Amino acid sequence: MKVLKIFLYVLVVLAVAYLAVVIYFYSQDPFVRWDWSKINVNDVCYPKHFLWGTATAAYQVEGGFSNNNWTWWENQKKADGKPTIQNNDKCGRADDHWNLYPLDIKLMKQLGVNAYRFSVAWSKVMPTPDSINHEALKHYQDVCDSLIANGIEPMVTLFHFTYPLWFQQLGGFEKQENIKHFVRFARVVYKALGTRVKFWVTINEPVVFAYSSYFAGEYPPGKTDPQLTARVALNLLLAHQAVYKAIKSMPRGEGKIIGIVKNVTQMDPYRRFNLLDNLIAYFADLNFNQAYLRAFKTGKFHFFLPGMVNMKQDMPELPSTLDFIGLNYYSHNAFKFTGNIEQSLVALPYPGEQMTDMDYTIYPEGLYRAIKRVAKLDKSIIITENGIADSLDNRRYMFIKRSLYALSRAINDGYHVRGYFYWSLLDNFEWNLGYSKRFGLYAVDYKTEKRTLRQGSKAYVETIKLWKNKCVRKN
Repeated sequence: MKVLKIFLYVLVVLAVAYLAVVIYFYSQDPFVRWDWSKINVNDVCYPKHFLWGTATAAYQVEGGFSNNNWTWWENQKKADGKPTIQNNDKCGRADDHWNLYPLDIKLMKQLGVNAYRFSVAWSKVMPTPDSINHEALKHYQDVCDSLIANGIEPMVTLFHFTYPLWFQQLGGFEKQENIKHFVRFARVVYKALGTRVKFWVTINEPVVFAYSSYFAGEYPPGKTDPQLTARVALNLLLAHQAVYKAIKSMPRGEGKIIGIVKNVTQMDPYRRFNLLDNLIAYFADLNFNQAYLRAFKTGKFHFFLPGMVNMKQDMPELPSTLDFIGLNYYSHNAFKFTGNIEQSLVALPYPGEQMTDMDYTIYPEGLYRAIKRVAKLDKSIIITENGIADSLDNRRYMFIKRSLYALSRAINDGYHVRGYFYWSLLDNFEWNLGYSKRFGLYAVDYKTEKRTLRQGSKAYVETIKLWKNKCVRKN
């Protein structure tokens, strides 16, 4: 009987400890699920001076690229001989946004937006390490002038996944000494556009770039090295810090609003009460989200994957190099322990939810969770990307309405969000997925370059009209 009591006591202690650990993980970023059948998605309100925008990236829409890490990557092969880009697609002329930007600005006006986020192509501005293409800079000046003339606020991104091939050949962001080239590029662009552009993004989704390029090998240069992944992730933070300080030191720099864009994807356990699933989700989150958010909060960077990499770096100046945090949000991922660490770190769609055309689900509640999380940095927040790949256009309307409801709910709960940019204005070249995914508010016929507003996109137009007419907050 005594042995049985001890056995039962041990079982109870283990069960309590098990539940305590699971509850701890849950408390870090509590799962949120709303009953949408009981929610009026038009019961929304936003600040009076709010940025309503759309977003693009140069390589994905402009066309006419050469001497770029992605034009090189499009012509490589995977280890199995398959093309690096789905369907062997090539970017080519893309949406020809380089030439058709006046038309696209008219399309923005039809949407009712008052802001536009775009990137400046480093490989076009600096085709060699020691040359500057002033015609390319003049093009971006013309784009900004046209936006401003149409009442649209430009937001410039300096690094959105692409750079000149010469920079890659030097080792890219693998080497800390190469950061000086990025700083020089930033100075050149700021000198050309500084009087026109108030909002600046240094780097788009640094963790996504580091992971996709150096861990998964899906982006150029196609490496699979955990140590390099951590090194690049760190160097991108150092690059942001250096560019922030460089711009702020230039004429009129102090008046500029500079941030970095962080993609936040919740890493949820596949089975909510499974301890091993929680542990895997925790380690995935540790590097994808927490390492970067903690670095901007505390000045301490720590990238850790058990048995693979453990990199630490003190960065005391980093927390002071952020005027706003750009938040990209699309969905959440699920993680399921399989017995193999590397296999278990492969993200899965969360079970029981409707899929997008990507390998993740529709989860608008996650936008609320992401806002709540980055708000801990005590910086203003701009949603710099949020959108859906939906070639059938049968989920876009619902996605937009629910996402904008989640945004309004976060604002009403006191979180300081000052803008929302839908991804994307146009269908585009979706990196290693080529032209197979359709994110655009406007569908693009790539044979004729004709743009057509999708029916589902009207949800965005309707919400902006609501804001203009009756749902403006006083503060």
